[in-house]
Amino acid sequence: MSQFAGKVAVITGAGSGIGRALAQQLAAKGARLALSDVNGEALDATLQSLTKGTDARAYAVDVSKRQAVFAHAEAVKRDFGTAHIVINNAGVTVVGTVAHTSIEEYEWQLGINLWGVIYGTKAFLPMLVEQGEGCIVNISSVFGLVGYPTQSAYNISKFGVRGLTECLWSELDGTGVRAVCVHPGGIRTNIDKAGRRCAAAGKEEDQFNAAAVKLLLTPPEACAGDIIRGLERGDRRIVTGNKSTTLYWLSRLLPTAYPPHSGCFRSKRTVWTQPHCRRFP
Repeated sequence: MSQFAGKVAVITGAGSGIGRALAQQLAAKGARLALSDVNGEALDATLQSLTKGTDARAYAVDVSKRQAVFAHAEAVKRDFGTAHIVINNAGVTVVGTVAHTSIEEYEWQLGINLWGVIYGTKAFLPMLVEQGEGCIVNISSVFGLVGYPTQSAYNISKFGVRGLTECLWSELDGTGVRAVCVHPGGIRTNIDKAGRRCAAAGKEEDQFNAAAVKLLLTPPEACAGDIIRGLERGDRRIVTGNKSTTLYWLSRLLPTAYPPHSGCFRSKRTVWTQPHCRRFP
């Protein structure tokens, strides 16, 4: 029997991409699902795609709003009794250099990607600790491992998610609750369409967008499968998706020499070419 059978999994950003794929695969393993998204139609489509008979509920939640996230936690506790797995997945991106990105654009980016994860962690963690069982899964990115031009707002958010989660590794020791940090690489989701190109964008942003089309190759279903297998193994860090292992090792082996101008990203030779998940310390 699956270790997820009968467990309550909370997934934000479940209307598409990795969130939808996680919902589908956890449903197939017998999990009960509390799914949220800001897009009600997309969330309904996710519900319709689940294994018949899945115990699932949909919630309209804007994760950038603190009161909304804490109210969501209360609603999940009311409807399901508790939560066991909380996957803070909702995310967007702003493409823009530091010079081009406005303060308002930084605030929008961090409100969803970073504060949304902080709110989700703070809202659900007490019930997990109280029951002595559970898992907080925070979706960072390979851009939470390396800084990348035109991605400063996204980098800040995803490095922050990584820092929060790695802090929890120690703080949750002995509680029965664990924290997992996920670093997806080039996953073929709608984040590029749902995201923003900063208002003052120029040729640098155009170059990134052109490159991104060629890098977003891994299906979200493959990414979700890697995450679930990592959770089953008890991994604390899950690195998955196109170029993810390359960027992971570049950040470890060349910590001050990995920027694109060094040639690392342009080279046809990569450290590893395996596109999916490997285990990392």
